[in-house]
Amino acid sequence: MEVTLLVLAAGMGSRYGGLKQMDGVGPSGETLLDYSVFDAIRSGYNRVVFVIRRDFEEEFRERVGNRFEDNIDVGYVFQQLNDLPPGFSVPEDRSKPWGTGHAIWCAREAVDAPFLAINADDFYGRSAIADVGAFLGRLNPDATDFCMAGYRLDTTLSSHGTVSRGVCGMDAAGALQSVKEHTLIARDQNGVVDQADGTRFSGNERVSMNCWGFTPAVFPLLEAGLVQFLENHSSTAKSEFYIPSAVAEMIEGGSATVKVLPVESQWFGVTYREDRPLVAEALAALASKGEYPSPLL
Repeated sequence: MEVTLLVLAAGMGSRYGGLKQMDGVGPSGETLLDYSVFDAIRSGYNRVVFVIRRDFEEEFRERVGNRFEDNIDVGYVFQQLNDLPPGFSVPEDRSKPWGTGHAIWCAREAVDAPFLAINADDFYGRSAIADVGAFLGRLNPDATDFCMAGYRLDTTLSSHGTVSRGVCGMDAAGALQSVKEHTLIARDQNGVVDQADGTRFSGNERVSMNCWGFTPAVFPLLEAGLVQFLENHSSTAKSEFYIPSAVAEMIEGGSATVKVLPVESQWFGVTYREDRPLVAEALAALASKGEYPSPLL
């Protein structure tokens, strides 16, 4: 199957306090992205490309990437502030990365097959990675019929603080119509609420956890969106070009469609340092059930 896993691993976890992509939370010290790569390998993906920063390239290759080279083709892409479309330069006061949409665009010369783009610091589960891979395996490389894994909102919350989630609006056929970002979602005594605006949720809503299936046809679409973003927001030091908003613009403009694949995989994430023991416990339980070997490879 000519399908690539694109792992976005250039970011720092500011609330967590470090490079959580390199934090071993599995029973044998596996990182969360180890599980994603392992699930991609056993789902038939033939390549993995890591989007990283140059300043930790050596450590990342040694601690993460080198472990997979005997099992899958491995590539690296660097997300750099100065990697921008022609005519743009980095503002003097800019130090923050340009966001997930920019990170994916940075892989434009390294990815030439349908690909799944995911965060490095999330556990997505085998069925989500397999389902997206199966969808992508049926596409031509120039197709603009994309997909995303839709997780149930109530399975993606943290017990230790609020989370930001993109809540999906879909039509009757499961095609994505909108992604509305809610930035302060948490449980309270009455259920699930966005503390920012008071919106209440049933918990069954489908949300984006940045598990997107694309083809290389997305790169020129992303570049067009990035150009518009830079024209309007590059002077704002902390503005970011997020993939959900970029995809929403593609849908609104009619340049792409996105199928939401409802998945029941358990999502784990270390949003806060206090989440780590629960994630470690959940991964140990999966290993004890035989769903994952330990060590993975």
